[in-house]
Amino acid sequence: MAKNRMIFTGDKETFIVRVLVKKVQDAGYDCEFVPCKVDAINKAWGENQLIALYLDKDAYPADDVLHFLADNMDDRGAHLILVGEPDDFSYVAGRIPEEHIYTVFTRPVDNQEFVDTVGDYFKRVDMGDFKKRILIVDDDPGYLSLVRQWLKDDFKVAMANSGMQAIKYLSKNKVDLILLDHEMPVTSGPQVLEMLRSEDETKHIPVMFLTGKGDKESVMAVVALRPEGYFLKTIQREELLEKLQAFFVLHK
Repeated sequence: MAKNRMIFTGDKETFIVRVLVKKVQDAGYDCEFVPCKVDAINKAWGENQLIALYLDKDAYPADDVLHFLADNMDDRGAHLILVGEPDDFSYVAGRIPEEHIYTVFTRPVDNQEFVDTVGDYFKRVDMGDFKKRILIVDDDPGYLSLVRQWLKDDFKVAMANSGMQAIKYLSKNKVDLILLDHEMPVTSGPQVLEMLRSEDETKHIPVMFLTGKGDKESVMAVVALRPEGYFLKTIQREELLEKLQAFFVLHK
């Protein structure tokens, strides 16, 4: 995904908007203004990760625009900066989930603070702060490294080479999904799953099994444990990425 790109949208390209766009451009970021209409935003969105929405109570964005933004933020990995007054923010809050709103700026806007916020956002993008977090648990270091290599561009990936190491990691860190080897020595995948589901802090973390056995009996044994899914270890990179992306879309 291309980095350091954003769009600024609003009812009109006011003087304030032009100044903010210019300040962001002068700081070295790719920024453009587009009218606050679905077709215009969709056309300009592309690989932009950040959208600044200028709010004016005399011309609030139409509901179809706000619904479009809300429906597409997760899929596109983007966030909103709102510029307006407190009443304007309340109007948007009822239409766009809070997790999609990166921050708000009340007018009059401190130009340098705005530019600094944009810069901080893109630093966090570079660090992977907004990626879904996946923990891979497998006793095979070669396979562990291979799957991490496959996923690291699209997700924030952590690794554990045993069930107990995974439990220890999860006691201090949060993840959005666990890819868990079914056939591990000492503490098996099913035993790890049982431990996870016995603790309030971890029982709701989705778990997908990784298994090297594709025969019917083995697959039925895995499914009986009621994970969120399973993958055969013969799965290829593109298929794995596609299925993981689909999982997060369905469970957002």
